[in-house]
Amino acid sequence: MADSASTTAPGTHLEDPSRRDFLYIATATVGAVGVVATLVPLVSQMNPDASTLAAGGPVEVDVSKIAENSQIVVYWRQHPIFIFHRSQQTLTELQSSQDTSLLSDPNSEEPQQAPYATNWHRSIQPQYGVLVGICTHLGCIPLFYPSPSSTSPVPNWPGGYFCPCHGSKYDAAGRVFAGVPAPYNLAVPPYNFVNATTIRIGDNPANSTWDFGSILQL
Repeated sequence: MADSASTTAPGTHLEDPSRRDFLYIATATVGAVGVVATLVPLVSQMNPDASTLAAGGPVEVDVSKIAENSQIVVYWRQHPIFIFHRSQQTLTELQSSQDTSLLSDPNSEEPQQAPYATNWHRSIQPQYGVLVGICTHLGCIPLFYPSPSSTSPVPNWPGGYFCPCHGSKYDAAGRVFAGVPAPYNLAVPPYNFVNATTIRIGDNPANSTWDFGSILQL
């Protein structure tokens, strides 16, 4: 595996590191103050040790520990990876015209994911979403709003991700809404299921050689 400095494709937005650090901090601050009820639980025991992170190697996660309609965040190549255990209701909504009519790229035609994740749920198994948690506009970290509630960021919210920096929105499969600053769906990292309950982030399934560096933008 490559180290944490992943290859970027032509057209990738490159930022000054200090500016990105500021945006990460600003996003985290907004999340801590404004949406306590929907904060992503950072489950430390599910993260790899420091040596694995430093090497940029694959990361294994036991997804059976994630409650339905909840999300955890792990880190791969210094990228936050969102792992969302989607409910049947969420999966039904992802296929509804009420959701897809709001989206810029509902069929994932732009190459922001491997062929094995180019489907309506943008994942290997529908119930588990695996996304790079970096907005494709300017690299902020979107906030997690799994379902409509009193704390939803905008009216008629179907559930998914909201970037507080400039208002970009994504559904629960990471598909970007039309009419927002972000140009692309959230990226899907390479990953595979080692067994029924464990995913390995950083390695493709055995029948795939997809290159993560081919995505359009993080």
